[in-house]
Amino acid sequence: MFNGKAVILVVEDSALIRMGAVDLVRSAGYEALEASNADEAIRILESRADIDLVFTDVEMPGTMDGIKLSHYIRSRWPPVKLIVASGRAILKESSLPEGSQFFSKPYGDHAIANAIAGMLLGN
Repeated sequence: MFNGKAVILVVEDSALIRMGAVDLVRSAGYEALEASNADEAIRILESRADIDLVFTDVEMPGTMDGIKLSHYIRSRWPPVKLIVASGRAILKESSLPEGSQFFSKPYGDHAIANAIAGMLLGN
């Protein structure tokens, strides 16, 4: 929590999609941080102890994709909630860490905002 607001880290390599996701997070009343790949996301997670949820794309350049990133986050920062989105990958729930949610792109802003709210409230 930052200033009483939940902190959401958006991980997305497409600048346009990332800006839209950050706007969505902020308009839903949360603090938004952004990273363009998994390595940058991990650096941010290592530097801040107040991140409540990571909203990541699957397909990204770099050392790991969003699936590997979500498993890494679950093992290293177990309390952090996870939302994974992809325009191409059709994921089985079993390929994601327990408690994660998957959304196909294009996703609805209300669906994401509702998922974030539900996950942060523990639903």
